[in-house]
Amino acid sequence: MTDRRSRYEAESDPGPHDVEPGPPTRGQSMPSPGVIFLAIAIIGSIVYMVFVISVRDSSQIPLMASGAVVLAIVFAALAIYSLRAVLRAGLEPDSGGRAMLVALLGGVAAIAAAGFAAGAIILFQIGSWKPA
Repeated sequence: MTDRRSRYEAESDPGPHDVEPGPPTRGQSMPSPGVIFLAIAIIGSIVYMVFVISVRDSSQIPLMASGAVVLAIVFAALAIYSLRAVLRAGLEPDSGGRAMLVALLGGVAAIAAAGFAAGAIILFQIGSWKPA
């Protein structure tokens, strides 16, 4: 019989100690600090908005406007972070599905940021209105 191995291949299979450790796989990687910060900011802002909606006071509208500004900033940061992740995923082979999912998430975050910014502008105008 003939040996079909290339002349450049090793004669024996590498043992467990001969293999160099590679980069961690997707299942083992930790979320980045940016993702953790954005998750905490989104959850905190939503909890603040729920609190402000439950308050029945004359200062409710300015508080809602400030909460909407914070949510607009957080969702804009999430959209920018998603854009960066999509650009990075485009450089990796076989990551088209992940890039598409992150792109959709970033698009929804950009729409939410625009909506909260518009809501904040409207709430600031309502809050500064004085009857004649």
